[in-house]
Amino acid sequence: MRFLEVLGAWVIARLADFGTIVLLYRDTMLELFTRPRIRHILAQMSHLGVDSLLIVSLTLLFTGAVFALQTADILIRFGAQSTVGGIISIAIGRELGPVLVGVVCAGRVGAAITAEISTMKVTEQIDALRVMAVNPVNYLIVPRMLACMMVVPLLTVFGDVIGVLGGYLVAVYYSGISSFSYINSIHTFAVVFDLTGGMIKAIFFGNVIAVLGCYYGLHCPAGAEGVGKATTRTVVTSIIVIFILNAALTFVLY
Repeated sequence: MRFLEVLGAWVIARLADFGTIVLLYRDTMLELFTRPRIRHILAQMSHLGVDSLLIVSLTLLFTGAVFALQTADILIRFGAQSTVGGIISIAIGRELGPVLVGVVCAGRVGAAITAEISTMKVTEQIDALRVMAVNPVNYLIVPRMLACMMVVPLLTVFGDVIGVLGGYLVAVYYSGISSFSYINSIHTFAVVFDLTGGMIKAIFFGNVIAVLGCYYGLHCPAGAEGVGKATTRTVVTSIIVIFILNAALTFVLY
């Protein structure tokens, strides 16, 4: 009985969290149709996107390099070296690019959003916004959501290019595949939707990161310890949702 009580309490708490997130998402979508705060959106794009270029570049560069290192020798052994570039570009464009960028942004962008908003909540700045008749959803959440939905796809495209470049360096200068063969296989096997499909995934990932980051920031426990717990919950939950959403979108898109 004790086990069932604990399990039931946990399920009810998770359902309550899910319902609150849905209500917050509804309020955010309604506020999208009001006057956008262009200056705040651009500031968030710079803060959340431009500052993430370095870690995205390093992540995708070495991912593409390792992927080429693991596949090139096997394909060469079976005489399929002319497919290396196409396989790498398709894998990165469809899956590795958007998923890794989403995970990186969940760790950096999601944590930054939660830490900022939870600090504002702990210091009662959000209550001050309400006193001044400023809607916190419109002022805090909408700019971050729009910024993430625009920045994460752009980072995905940038990461795809860097990842394919990393694969090129390993395939050409380590595995001995000709530069023409690598590039020609990309033209032969890859299509535009391999890139645009990954961008569609990235739009959903950016939406999830922003909403969860703002939710846990607005509902963080009191005190400095609460800020840390809210940040951790944002990162863990965002990564789990990204993997689940990636599987669902892959079935729909491909």
